[in-house]
Amino acid sequence: MKIESVYSPEFAPYGAVLSGYDLTELMSAMKSIALPSEGTAYQPAILELERLPIANDLFERAFGGMPVQVGMCWGRNTKLNCLEYHRNSEFNLGTDDFVLLVARREDIKSGLLDTSKVRAFRVPAGVLVEVYATTLHYAPCHTDVDEGFRVAVVLPRGTNEAKPAIKTATDEDQLLWARNKWLLAHADSTEAQNGAPIRISGPNIDIANDI
Repeated sequence: MKIESVYSPEFAPYGAVLSGYDLTELMSAMKSIALPSEGTAYQPAILELERLPIANDLFERAFGGMPVQVGMCWGRNTKLNCLEYHRNSEFNLGTDDFVLLVARREDIKSGLLDTSKVRAFRVPAGVLVEVYATTLHYAPCHTDVDEGFRVAVVLPRGTNEAKPAIKTATDEDQLLWARNKWLLAHADSTEAQNGAPIRISGPNIDIANDI
């Protein structure tokens, strides 16, 4: 799979590269968190990260004063497995280079997303990127198996907590997997085995041979 740069014009429909933020302390704090022994880990809010001045800066500037949470996804991964979206942008920052596998919500046809619509973008270490609300995304992929990845995940507070108890009235309602999280799973994924709706068709993308 071709891995493009977030600095390329091709990334523009999916997100943006941001500047003007002092990310030094955040990068250092993230590096102090050990990688899981296998697979990936995710925590929506990490107190050590939220105590840093950058958290307030993101709260005031990136989200315009909306309450935010600063969490992290970290580990090792090279597969697509699932795609998700939120009602808002997500902000990501990696301590090492990482790859985002993304698609557009408009590419969902008749409730399905074909993996031929997925594109890969490499994010350099220390670069803050905004992933638009209209962009399908999921767990980052590492570029170095020994180093793995540590990626900050900044979202409105409460995102990815337990979903509300709703009466399913639409097809989208079936995708609601957590608070502010709509999920499409590939049949090969653990999430699908745990009951997530299988809405991704085509081969489960694996970039292990492309990084």
